[in-house]
Amino acid sequence: MNEKTEELRDIFTSVTDGEETVTESQENTRGSLEQDERSVEERVVRVIARMRERYDFETPLSDDELVAVAKGFYEGESDADLAEDLDVAEEDVFEARMSLHLVSDDDADEVDLVAIRDRNEDDATLADEYDVGEERIRRYRRVAAAKEESRAANDRYRDELDTVLADSALSERMATDVREDGLEDATEGMETNVDF
Repeated sequence: MNEKTEELRDIFTSVTDGEETVTESQENTRGSLEQDERSVEERVVRVIARMRERYDFETPLSDDELVAVAKGFYEGESDADLAEDLDVAEEDVFEARMSLHLVSDDDADEVDLVAIRDRNEDDATLADEYDVGEERIRRYRRVAAAKEESRAANDRYRDELDTVLADSALSERMATDVREDGLEDATEGMETNVDF
């Protein structure tokens, strides 16, 4: 080694706390269709925790069960199916969805929720007017309240859940498609007529 090289080596060694070599660990910096399932659940739990803090909602469901309700909602499962899977009451699943601002188009059944929300009449009066049961009116009012609560928060929590769970479901479907396409490409043109 010449003098300049030794000088540079000494500077390098002093700067790197005596390490003779520096190896940077490689990380997957690009996006991946395969997501770590734990990170999805952790992100959903963080959203739920913030919502619990802000709205102080009460539910008999645990955070894990609330995550299952949210995931099931994005996978298109009904409240009845989710209730059966979780071994809880269907009403608890519905209430959990409303607390998480997970309102579907089917929840309103083409009723003017704003009109129902703003009316002061009791449930029986509205039930007669809309020709439905009082339980249905209570449900409509709960849906209207959940939508209003979500709107007041600029749909922030619903958007976060959309980002985490809708993107996760899309990524999972795409990863499955990629694996299947890769297998098709790998086996294309192969002879599969085998005699035993």
